[in-house]
Amino acid sequence: MAKTRTSRSRNSSSASASTESPTKQTDGKMALRVTSSERTKKSGRKPKLTASKKKAAKIDAMKPKKPPTAFFYYLEDFRKEFQEQNPDVKSMRDVGKACGEKWKTMTYEEKVHYYDIATEKRAEFDRAVAEFEKRKESGEFEEFEDDSDFYE
Repeated sequence: MAKTRTSRSRNSSSASASTESPTKQTDGKMALRVTSSERTKKSGRKPKLTASKKKAAKIDAMKPKKPPTAFFYYLEDFRKEFQEQNPDVKSMRDVGKACGEKWKTMTYEEKVHYYDIATEKRAEFDRAVAEFEKRKESGEFEEFEDDSDFYE
């Protein structure tokens, strides 16, 4: 019977199955350890939010959303053309694959139109975020301290 060491370094190739290690080894295969947040997801329980977190969530819900990238603007145009040429293909997976392959083969000059659109939308987004941050700092969102949207 071979002796085993009681203390091994975490970086060794044969990781121990201790609770400190992010992974454990079973039968020569690496298996990920389930963290507490993953257990919460599996059990269906939601973590409780405090009043300050609820307020922050309401304010963040009003924050402007990031604009799509140039590829997604191209995808809109490509999807229309692809569906006209291939009416029998209904799978978004197939459309996305074809679009990605075409996007990779396009030259920069062909992509410039979509990059310009994305740049304009990004500039609008940056202005909207700056305005949002200014309103947030000025205390305009203080009126959302109530937990309820309805007044009795």
